[in-house]
Amino acid sequence: MTKFTSVEALHSHREALLATKKDENKKTVSVCAGTGCKAVGADLVVEAFKAEFAKNGLENAVHLKATGCLGLCEKGTLVMMPADQTVYHSITPKKVPTIVEQALVQDGRADDFLFTDPETGAKQPTMNDIPFYASQKRLLLDKNTLIDPICLDDYISVGGYKGLAKAIEIGPDKVIDEMKKATLRGRGGGGFPAGRKWETCRNAPSDKRYVICNADEGDPGAFMDASLLEGQPHSVIEGMIIGAYTIGSDEGYVYVRHEYPLAVERLTKALEQVRASGLLGENILGTGFNFDIKINKGGGAFVCGESTALMASIEGRVGEPRAKHIHTVVAGLNDKPTNLNNVETWATVPLIVERGADWFTQMGTKGSPGTKIFSLVGKVNNTGLVEAEMGATLRQIIFDMGGGIRGGRPFKAVQTGGPSGGCLPADKLDVPVDFDTLWNEGSMMGSGGMVAMDDQTCMVDVARYFLDFLKFESCGKCTTCREGIRRLHQLVSDVAEGRATEETLDLIETLAETVEKGSLCALGTSAVNPVLSTLKYFREEYLAHVRDKKCPAGVCKELITYHINENCTGCLICKRRCPEQCIAGENKKIHVIDTSKCTKCGICKDVCKFDAVEIY
Repeated sequence: MTKFTSVEALHSHREALLATKKDENKKTVSVCAGTGCKAVGADLVVEAFKAEFAKNGLENAVHLKATGCLGLCEKGTLVMMPADQTVYHSITPKKVPTIVEQALVQDGRADDFLFTDPETGAKQPTMNDIPFYASQKRLLLDKNTLIDPICLDDYISVGGYKGLAKAIEIGPDKVIDEMKKATLRGRGGGGFPAGRKWETCRNAPSDKRYVICNADEGDPGAFMDASLLEGQPHSVIEGMIIGAYTIGSDEGYVYVRHEYPLAVERLTKALEQVRASGLLGENILGTGFNFDIKINKGGGAFVCGESTALMASIEGRVGEPRAKHIHTVVAGLNDKPTNLNNVETWATVPLIVERGADWFTQMGTKGSPGTKIFSLVGKVNNTGLVEAEMGATLRQIIFDMGGGIRGGRPFKAVQTGGPSGGCLPADKLDVPVDFDTLWNEGSMMGSGGMVAMDDQTCMVDVARYFLDFLKFESCGKCTTCREGIRRLHQLVSDVAEGRATEETLDLIETLAETVEKGSLCALGTSAVNPVLSTLKYFREEYLAHVRDKKCPAGVCKELITYHINENCTGCLICKRRCPEQCIAGENKKIHVIDTSKCTKCGICKDVCKFDAVEIY
């Protein structure tokens, strides 16, 4: 491992790396090895490439990189050729020999594994051709296609640690000036300007300051922070070193939930590398600046995403929030000034310092510059990670990047901001996605979770689901949150199960206002968003539950009945598959469901090929 004793030594090493890569003229194959693709066999694909390279004598002619997430998780395992940005999808070990032969030996493309336009059938070979990628602004995620996450030289060769070098060259005052001018807002959901936070922390009187990375990503379906740590841990480390240098800190923490073993593994290896290289530890780059980072694994409590609860957890105490009469930038960890930003915020810092605030503010909107990474999940065709310029509309994200709703079904709603976010209807699809606009519409940016829903989604059930999650995640410290969310869940359950009246809806709104105003931290104050937003935009659906005792989406079991119509061909498959044996009927005759025995499991509808099972 090369030891860098100065900024000049770092620059010289980068130049040597780039010269070597230019001279050797090797091809590169990048295999997505993020958690999603590893789950469907990415490790086996990597091994298959190694075997084929050996078989064809390509070991010294091709770089093989197991990278971070390439984004389109729906089509994993993904394989990419960075030289021309060719992308292959759904790759298994059996497909690897064809790719090696056609793309590397013959220097062409393996057409069978390229993306295809679903309407025209035309091949979409490169990232610029594939709508999912072409519609994005991949400021951060682009590096995932180029680097081995735990190879320091890879990161340095694509510009890594240039931001740190420039920070040292211009000094802390100018770094803060650039950060304030860039108006980078915290990507963890709070949206507070990072530059102002840094300045306040630096100016707080103390002999000790801390820097913390919040990687406690607890939103159901969210995996932005995990993917960044898995794919480019060095970008987060570099951002933290710049932050520590700027505010005068010698100690930092990455607080990461224990459910992220791959992120922890790669972050641990990256930290070992930067310590050995002189970029972390004592006398960094010969400047006399000392700083090191420790990893603290959280126990999975959602509330520990809140700053004071997180710091209490690091201190070894129960992870519960405290009133912020004094902000954590003045009295945080161990009552010392503490600068806390999330993973994506730290990863953005090196780019701003290196390229300048003017470059950064050219992207996004005036109040929300830059880009934002979203985990796009739910009923969309292209689930995965997308990075969009702030101000992109919900329609652009869901339909251009996400490929629209599965099965061509109508779009109904999108929930943004995690379990504490709101649900926006179809007439809000052209709303720009930025911190302030989403808040004004009754939702929030949050950390970047985005769940798309179709017409078969019950919005009452959605509100009940998130309340069920949040009632268990409340730390219990304040009564309005502890008891209020639990009671809200009971009331919404009454609506979903046919026990409610119209007066129940009024009670829900009154209680939600109390929880919002009386809770200590953001978990409680924002927990009401799923309820209030669905009541605001989908009130008729609530009224159908309480007035007609019907669930229009056919989801709430207590309010639906299964029936077999005249489309039935008497094929007997539903009868054979029914676990309760409540379907009667003979071969080639219409079957009948005994509703007194039916548990509404839905298996009969799932297995029927003739649309003969209806829900009333």
